[in-house]
Amino acid sequence: MDMLELIRTRRSIRRYKKEAVPEDLLEKILEAGRWAPSASNSQPWEFIILRDRTIRGEVAKATTYGKFLAGAPLGIVVVIDPQASTHPVEDGAIATQNMLLASHALGLGTCWIGAYGSVYEAAVSELLRIPKGKRVLSILSIGYPAESPRSSRKELKEITFTNWYGRRSEAKG
Repeated sequence: MDMLELIRTRRSIRRYKKEAVPEDLLEKILEAGRWAPSASNSQPWEFIILRDRTIRGEVAKATTYGKFLAGAPLGIVVVIDPQASTHPVEDGAIATQNMLLASHALGLGTCWIGAYGSVYEAAVSELLRIPKGKRVLSILSIGYPAESPRSSRKELKEITFTNWYGRRSEAKG
């Protein structure tokens, strides 16, 4: 599948088969995150792999919209260091997106659970023993999909302008 098709067909998956994610696929997902671009190549991210079902359940329970993490065979928490980059949130978001796309390319499903600035970020940080000064940006649930959700997008002509805001683009989509 080419990159544009991969982007178009990726969906947020919240129900998973019980089948474990093989180690070689996990490593490829982590590599995709590691190779994300970052401001001044600062690489302000670290990844916590949530293998233990009990810990995934505790993290899921702490979140507002991520309860489905408890049913996923694997999770990854993206931690950023705000002091390491001029744009740590953006850098971590790119690493997260790389892992979402890599997972889809490998036949896995994922869902991004936002944590940065949420009411539960501190609780997740405490559960996972994240050092003071570092922040939980996102949590990924990962596994083989047990659902096939559909999605749609606005037409390209509805969201693009030429030369200045408000001047409709000639885009065909």
